[in-house]
This record gives sequence, structure tokens and C-alpha cells, in this order.
Amino acid sequence: MKGLVIKNTGSWYTVRTADGRTVECKIKGNFRLRDIRSTNPVAIGDRVSIEINREGTAFIAEIANRKNYIIRKASNLSRQSHIIAANLDQAMLIVTVNYPVTTTIFIDRFLATAEAYNVPVKMVFNKTDRFLGAEKEEMERLAGLYTGIGYPCSMLSAKRGEGMDGLREELKDKVTLLSGHSGVGKSTIINQLAPGAHLKTGHISEYHNKGMHTTAFSEMIPLPGGGYLIDTPGIKGFGTIEMEEAEISHYFPEIFACAAGCKFGNCTHRHEPGCAVLKALDEQSISLSRYKSYLSILKDKDEKKYREEY
Repeated sequence: MKGLVIKNTGSWYTVRTADGRTVECKIKGNFRLRDIRSTNPVAIGDRVSIEINREGTAFIAEIANRKNYIIRKASNLSRQSHIIAANLDQAMLIVTVNYPVTTTIFIDRFLATAEAYNVPVKMVFNKTDRFLGAEKEEMERLAGLYTGIGYPCSMLSAKRGEGMDGLREELKDKVTLLSGHSGVGKSTIINQLAPGAHLKTGHISEYHNKGMHTTAFSEMIPLPGGGYLIDTPGIKGFGTIEMEEAEISHYFPEIFACAAGCKFGNCTHRHEPGCAVLKALDEQSISLSRYKSYLSILKDKDEKKYREEY
């Protein structure tokens, strides 16, 4: 029996079959014996085959080849990965310049991973109703920066419902991962888009200026106009994984384009003579924040470890 994984509570997976039924499944023990270095061998969005034993328990037996996925390093010191979601039409990264702060390093790590696994990304700047003066200017600066690189950006206030109509059109008939830090407003956005979801919303810690987790598990939520939103727990840090050092610059489109002018084909864009990227950085045609993000991922590879606060 074939189906789509629409929910993962950690020990059980909910699979929607081709005839519209939902079946609660476990995974077969042999998944753990395979060479799978992921904390979750089965991910939300996976297309799977299921089997039901004599006792009536359903098991996921096989996973179909994925067209793409978003992956990050597991949030511990192991070398394992965690697949956030698979088989995506697009990802939407929800960003707030404050309440809480979304750093450019976090943004760029997410974007680089999406580039590596062929997932188109759009950025959504939420909580526009809260930003005035310098915060509003920073939001507009970031939107201009990422739009210029090639990542479409939009702005909305989910709390007030402003900008939601445009977002609905962008989501129609697509499987979309909604991602970002805890507290950026993902649950509020989903409640606006799919009122039947009734997701719990949280508050920002005034002391730490960080959101508290309100989503405990990953789930695909059907949209009234067609398509699915994938809701996942807020991400605190984004450790990159499965990237070769020589490939990292390929996942920063503006750095990759500029690197064609470097004197050496194996240029790391850190210190080499005749480096076109360093020249562009000096001329401010490449953003310093993006370059720092590139260096931070290179540093991950050098240190062979994951520093969580990104």
C-alpha cells in the first residue's frame, strides 16, 4: 500500500493513503540497520510503502526516492543529520528583524542548504506592524539584499492579516515548508491560512527576546485552496551537513557567479591572490554579511563540529 507521510510524533508516523485513509505506522526495524545517518529515517513529505502485520500494526517498509529535501545537523554533538521535510515545491523562511531577531547567518545557512538540495526558497518578513524607524529600515535593507540575490521577499503582519492574500496565492496547490525560529509567527500564519488547524501560539520571552516552542511535532496541513503547508518545530540553530568545502561557494549564487573571475580554479576566497570574490567584497558588490556566513560554514568544516547558536 502506497501513501504520503503527513505527521511525525517521534515514535509514530501518520500516512495518508491513495484512497484518502490515514494509517498510524511504525517503521520497520531494518531501517535502523541500514546506512542511514539521520535521526529520522522517515521524514514528513516522504512517499512510502506500508505493510500491515497479522496483529494489525502498520509498518513503513520502503521510502520512494526523494526529489529534494531540507536537512540540517542534528541538534546535538553527533555527526547525524535531521531531515526537516522532503519532496517540497518550495520553502518559505519566516524572518523577523526583532521579537525575536533572525540573524543573517541563520538565514544564509538555511538558504545555502536549500540551494544544495534544489529547494526554491521565498522569504517572508513578518510582524511589520511592530517595526518602525531603524528596525523598519533594517527589514527593508534585508529584503532588498535578498531580492537582489534572487530570493523573492514579501512582508506581512500575520497578527493583523495584512499581506495574507498574496501569500495564499503563492501557496496554492504547492507543498510548502514553513520554517524559521520559534516566535517568528509561523503558527499565527498557519491559523490565518488554515483556520481548522487551531495551532497554539506563544509569546516572546522579554528577557531573552526568543520565542518558545509551540509546535511539538512535524505535520502536513492541507490548505483550503489546495496544497499543503508543512509545520515543524521552530529551529534554534542551523548546522550545515553533507557539504564539501569546495562546493560551499556554489550555494551562494552571487559568490559562485563572481568566482568565475578568480585567478585560481580552486580558490577558497579567503586569502588567495587574484580572488575576484575578495575584490567584489572590497568594492561592496558582495554583501559582507553573506561573506561572513560563507566563512562560518567553511569554519564548520574545519572544526568538524556544530556550534548551535545560529
